[in-house]
Amino acid sequence: MMPVLHSTKNLTTLTPPSSEHEGVGVFEYTDHYTVFHYGRMPDSIPGKGEATCRMAAFNLQLLEKAGIATHFRRFIAPNQIEFDLAHLPNPDPNADAPTRLDGGYLVPVQVIIRTELPQGSSVHQRLSTGRLTPADLGLPEVPAVGETLDSPIIEYATMLEDVNRFVPEREAQRISGLNDDQFQQMRHTALSATEVLGAHARSLGLRYCDSKAEFILTSDQRLLLADSPGTPDEARLTFNGVHCGKQVLRNWYVTSGHEVPVSQLIAQGVPREQWPPPPSLPPEFIPIMSDLYRSLSQTWTGEHRWAVPDLATATQAVADTISR
Repeated sequence: MMPVLHSTKNLTTLTPPSSEHEGVGVFEYTDHYTVFHYGRMPDSIPGKGEATCRMAAFNLQLLEKAGIATHFRRFIAPNQIEFDLAHLPNPDPNADAPTRLDGGYLVPVQVIIRTELPQGSSVHQRLSTGRLTPADLGLPEVPAVGETLDSPIIEYATMLEDVNRFVPEREAQRISGLNDDQFQQMRHTALSATEVLGAHARSLGLRYCDSKAEFILTSDQRLLLADSPGTPDEARLTFNGVHCGKQVLRNWYVTSGHEVPVSQLIAQGVPREQWPPPPSLPPEFIPIMSDLYRSLSQTWTGEHRWAVPDLATATQAVADTISR
């Protein structure tokens, strides 16, 4: 089963997966958003769910046409996607890795591909604290904020823990349960998906800065790209230097001093129900973000379903708001 804990999507299982076959599930994309591993934040953003779902369906079909196998089955208007459903492996990072005897499963490692390092990229923070060195990334020196990379940076992270961790390639493969050929195929597919979606972004004047890729391994040992690749919940997209997704929301919480220190709370053993609730966004911010998500979706898919500003106007409204 795909994980939905603290997700912006609701999962309905139509057919449970077995050790011999994948099941069938439906994701309902909601208007919620998540930042800082906190889970669903207090506000909803009208239209975000449908806008993101339509982008996800468009991208999964675009990738299928490019020869990249995905878990996509069909789009159910206005905000649902039906997909191949796999088992969820043991979330304990110290547990034995899943094997083919378990049947199809969600690969518990995500592949992060970075082609640019915009403001908000975790790379800058990890470099500044010494948790990462330029050599670790194959770079000669500390990269500038906004730098376009000569070749993509590929990283791996866990995806079933309370706070996911970046892990080296060898550990990523151990956790994944994939053999050498399968692991290299996963890496190659993530890069290929980035090339396809990045080219589409460039054709629209957008920058496709980084993204994550998730996979299922089917019961007959096929790797399928999963979840919602290339959407503003899974990728950093910018237009005219302005973020087109939840980095805008992260930035507001950080600059206003309202970031919830989730990592610290977990390290201190504070139960989730005792975490301090984050404040709501300023009321005037919500319609601006609503316009941004829907304008991005229309620009990306070519559909025109909502009476919203064009992307240049929508991103300028965001820039004006966060600069106040």
